[in-house]
Amino acid sequence: MARFQQKQNKSRKKRQNLTIREQTQCRFCRDGKSYIDYKDLDTLQKLLTNRGKIFSRKRSGNCAGCQRKVKTAIKRARFMALLPYTN
Repeated sequence: MARFQQKQNKSRKKRQNLTIREQTQCRFCRDGKSYIDYKDLDTLQKLLTNRGKIFSRKRSGNCAGCQRKVKTAIKRARFMALLPYTN
């Protein structure tokens, strides 16, 4: 019984020492862009791998809304032959 109580006390101490991480904004929210242009190839290429795949939200640092806008912009640029589908 005493061992069980010691383990609980240790876990409580660990929870108290956790720090709250500051939220960072994605590059588009920081600039205040409401529309991501499919003709802006320099920005879109930074969000693609060298094989032409779109980086994930976690890797690119975009928020969910901006990631959806990026996805549609990249797909439009591919359709207009501004970006390759694969490399």
